[in-house]
Amino acid sequence: MASPSLATSDMPASYEAALQELEQLLIQMEAGDLPLEQLSSSYKRGAELLKYCRDKLEAVEDQIKVLDQGVLKSWTPE
Repeated sequence: MASPSLATSDMPASYEAALQELEQLLIQMEAGDLPLEQLSSSYKRGAELLKYCRDKLEAVEDQIKVLDQGVLKSWTPE
C-alpha cells in the first residue's frame, strides 16, 4: 500500500518505474548540485518511493508465503 503522502497522481506506474525514479533521484542527490530546498523535496520523494517499493515487495513476499503453504489465494496489487 502506498504512503498516504504519496498522492494518487504521483504514484509510479509500477515497481520498476519507482525504482528507476529512485535511481535518478539518487544520482542527482549524490552529484551535490541541488539547492537545499530541492534536495529536501527530493529526499522526501525518495522516502515515499522507497516505501512504495517496500510495500510492493512485501505484497509479493506474502503471496509467495501463501503459495508455499499450499493455499491458493487471489492476489491483487495495491
